[in-house]
Amino acid sequence: MTRAPDHELERFLAAYPQVRFFDAFVNDLNTIERGKRIDRAGIGGVFKRGMPLPGSMFALDIEGGTVEATGLGFQDGDADRPCLPIPGTLVPVPWAADVAQVQLRMYEHDGQRFFGDPRAKLEQVLERYRALELTPVVAAEYEFYLVDAERQPDGLPQPPKGPLTRRREFRAQINSMTDLNEYSELLVAIDDACRAQSVPATSALAEYGPGQYEVNLAHAPDALRVCDEALRFKRIVKSVARAHGCEATFLPKPYAATAGSGLHLHVSVLDKDGRNIFAAPTPLESAPLMHAIAGTLASLADGMAICAPGPNSYRRFRSEAYVPLHPTWSINNRGSAVRVPASDPANLRIEHRLAGADANPYLVAAWVLAGIHDGLTRRLQPPPVTTGNAYEQDGEPLPLQWAAAIDRFAASQFASQYLGADFVKLFSIVKRGEMEDFNGHITPLEIARYLGPL
Repeated sequence: MTRAPDHELERFLAAYPQVRFFDAFVNDLNTIERGKRIDRAGIGGVFKRGMPLPGSMFALDIEGGTVEATGLGFQDGDADRPCLPIPGTLVPVPWAADVAQVQLRMYEHDGQRFFGDPRAKLEQVLERYRALELTPVVAAEYEFYLVDAERQPDGLPQPPKGPLTRRREFRAQINSMTDLNEYSELLVAIDDACRAQSVPATSALAEYGPGQYEVNLAHAPDALRVCDEALRFKRIVKSVARAHGCEATFLPKPYAATAGSGLHLHVSVLDKDGRNIFAAPTPLESAPLMHAIAGTLASLADGMAICAPGPNSYRRFRSEAYVPLHPTWSINNRGSAVRVPASDPANLRIEHRLAGADANPYLVAAWVLAGIHDGLTRRLQPPPVTTGNAYEQDGEPLPLQWAAAIDRFAASQFASQYLGADFVKLFSIVKRGEMEDFNGHITPLEIARYLGPL
């Protein structure tokens, strides 16, 4: 059981005398924050002894209902486990001056990591790298949409009215500086909040969709910290957007006819002397890079449920939409699942492009790093590099239906090997529960199309 250093809280309390409350939370399988608001007098106890939360926090579906088949509800007595602050995550909340926040991780009472905590899965994978004296360097790119707080009459989202033009934009203008300027005040507020919460956002651009933006987070040789920051970033974006009169969503496909939102992960690996093991004059001359790519491709289909965790996730997978449909790799080609971006020889890296913005970053990072580890240790070789239109390639497609992806993950020996059979069972049961509930609803579309003709 790892505790945050005592001086972290002491220094924070001295620096922020105005803070009265602390939001202390874990992020569940769907990355939703689950926790409590603690007053200033009680936060010391959280740092010393932990805050009790039931293990069912990681058996909740998207609506907050416990999936009883996991065994973590009534069967477990909804038993509490201690949750301790993650070092470095105690930060102010810029949109609420008297509130701060801290991210937690869950343990068993004997000090062991709780098997259902996604952060613990990433820790497990990183231990395999430490055994090889290797350190992954990871960076995250998030895409998201700004949407109007008011829905259309049919309940579907719509772009917000621009703060300057007061128009709703339905056009797509990739890298538009005009669109960046339209929401400059909001984007600056996001950047200010990122700085206040030590989230290293390095750049922002207007993406393909109306009101869609991409923000890059800085790379670091600490995958756990990068994912902690990624979850803070999502909370920042949503909270700042609300403060500016609109909403932000990381739903992969809020609009049927526009681009989806992804979570792209960039990865390189350092040896014990701090050198990038992928470094080479060209990507094809780097044997470790080829092994790593082969490992990620070999595990790609089994991890589809991790990278695309909900029904809307699969709306994103369309031909010629810069979203992968097959386990392919390329050099500087955004149509492939694994891309080697253009860079100098010393900084060669992998960009993993499968995950949607709704995916849990701990689990995505754990899965990607597990694939790389498998490729490196077994010296796997990738298929030929993809060139030209990646959507004209042959080969077995990825499982692009939610049910098929869950079944594939549930049966994956690779998943059990790297994430643990108990976690694979937990995740699969929760997702099947969500799917069964979702499929049990009758939609206006099916009534409109099928009620009369049948």
